Amino acid sequence: MTMSKVRYRDRTLAKENKGKAAAGRRRFLTGAAGAVAGGAALVAAPNVSRAQTVTLKMQSSWGATSPFQDMAKQYIDRVEAMSGGRLKVDLLPEGAVVKAFQVQDACHKGVLDAAHTVTAYWYSKNKAASLFGTGPVFGANASQILAWIHYGGGKELYAELLGDILNLNVVGFFAMPMPTQPLGWFKKHVETVDDMQGLKYRTVGLATDIMQGMGLKVTQLPGGEIMPALEKGVIDAFEFNNPTADSRFGAQDVSKHYHMGSYHQAAEFFEIIFNKDKFQSLPAEQQAILEYGAEAANTANYGWAMDIYSTDLQKLINEHGVNVYRTSQAIMDAQLKSWDTVLEKLNQDPFFKKIVDSQRAWSERVAFYDIVNAADYKLAYEHYFPGKLPF
Repeated sequence: MTMSKVRYRDRTLAKENKGKAAAGRRRFLTGAAGAVAGGAALVAAPNVSRAQTVTLKMQSSWGATSPFQDMAKQYIDRVEAMSGGRLKVDLLPEGAVVKAFQVQDACHKGVLDAAHTVTAYWYSKNKAASLFGTGPVFGANASQILAWIHYGGGKELYAELLGDILNLNVVGFFAMPMPTQPLGWFKKHVETVDDMQGLKYRTVGLATDIMQGMGLKVTQLPGGEIMPALEKGVIDAFEFNNPTADSRFGAQDVSKHYHMGSYHQAAEFFEIIFNKDKFQSLPAEQQAILEYGAEAANTANYGWAMDIYSTDLQKLINEHGVNVYRTSQAIMDAQLKSWDTVLEKLNQDPFFKKIVDSQRAWSERVAFYDIVNAADYKLAYEHYFPGKLPF
């Protein structure tokens, strides 16, 4: 081969190798760019739930105009927002599917997926149910007993009652430490237990036992049946829950005597329950949203209640001429004595006693801390608003 042919061959090979190297570099850069772009996409992509959209049918124990229905809606709003719209709840009022006292049975059977209610509405199955909302007062308030449910063993005892004792296909959570429920509405100002003897009185749960022990004739009724019963003479007096709910019933149109402060229901909460099979069929993230949504609703429910309850109490006084009283010490002393009698009898049930003992031990420690430490709010109020309190 001549020298010129050798040089031609070498130049040709050099060009081919240069082309291959350039193509390799292009492939590498293209691949790297794709990898970077893909990685950026992975980083930039939102952490979106892969769960399927589920709609739950929930009925409450409250009428469509009840403030409690509004509070149930606050729970649902938070659940739906936290789930990114993949968990929806169709909220129905009392009576849409079943009556107020029947929502637990409907959840157990799967007729409803969920319900918004209170444990006092099913205490006829086991009186221990009322201890999760209408129990004895050992000095702890509603917020502190709700803390017992979360941190003092209450939720475990509740689960034991539902599953092991009653064999109910239900799971549940609690929300909203309710302010003390007033003694209620009477045809006249009652100052002593003698003033209440023989009155036909509406309440629910263990409060039934307490008030019966004080000489009243007690009838258990859901909220929507109170005013018809009052108009028909089935009851003479009643309590329901708070100034807003009571005024929406029209209590101020049949009575002008509203007694606030009582030990019959001083620590109640909403019970949010689900059919257990339905709940357990949901992805873990949706189960968590339904559970912790109840905790989120605590703040929303309580804050809204403080605003609207206080506003409506002033309307009852200033616009409807309602006389608002602080329940007398004599009546509240009699309530505590009645609680003693009821507990002595019901504590013969070992499971009932186990719950009571747990609450009592919790209250002894927690209420001690709060009472010793708390500021005297009444003193401060009277300092800045002298003469305003009705006692």
